Amino acid sequence: MSQPHRADNHEDDEDVRFEQRNREDRALFESYRATGNPALRDELAARFLPLARQLARRYWRTDEPLDDLVQVASLGLVKAIDRFDPTRAVSFSSYAVPTILGEIKRHFRDRTWSVHVPRDLQELALRIDRAVSVLARQLQRSPSVAEIAEAVGVTEEQVLEAMDASGAYRAASIDAPRGDEEEAGDTVGDTVGSDEHGYNLAEDRATLDRLLRAISPREREVLRLRFQEDLTQAEIGERIGVSQMQVSRLIRQALGRLRSMARLE
Repeated sequence: MSQPHRADNHEDDEDVRFEQRNREDRALFESYRATGNPALRDELAARFLPLARQLARRYWRTDEPLDDLVQVASLGLVKAIDRFDPTRAVSFSSYAVPTILGEIKRHFRDRTWSVHVPRDLQELALRIDRAVSVLARQLQRSPSVAEIAEAVGVTEEQVLEAMDASGAYRAASIDAPRGDEEEAGDTVGDTVGSDEHGYNLAEDRATLDRLLRAISPREREVLRLRFQEDLTQAEIGERIGVSQMQVSRLIRQALGRLRSMARLE
């Protein structure tokens, strides 16, 4: 009987730490906005650098150096710090994410294509590339053009055009090394035809889909925002219009129900 009590205390401690961190962040932003002190800007950048790195890893590709993408995301972070108004009733993370993602997407659009391709076609090609990866894991095979078109919400002709245009994305020799090291190592050609280990996740995904039917749509949305979009409880509360404590309660209830259903699987 004491175990749930300890869990509640742990969550309360997390809430207290979150509120303390939030107050510290706002105090730093208010000081920076009032003084323009570069040292405060550097401190804020260091506090939120993990957020920039996380977003950079989300969009990282094997043919794009991760360090370059982290640098781009960090630039977006600094822009967000300079533009953020601490008097607004919104957390800095919620404000910064769109700014950082915009900088990353602009990087892909403008600097990583070998020949000029219209911007809308570049964006569609990137959307299709992500959709193909998701569909391949779900279907355990390469998706058809019709399936890709349905997933992205465009016509089959547009899919074919974008896939053709994606050949302009950073043309490289198949004998080019995969990394930046000058020493001999794996080449792009060495990866062709390799096993897709992501297929092993298909069964887990199918099980999770069944389990998620046991909770309400609202609980599913809260879990998606927390574990997929990596929003804090306070940010989720702002998004769906409830308090942080209500969000915490929704998460506990949903996870408890999922654990009970999992034991019956």
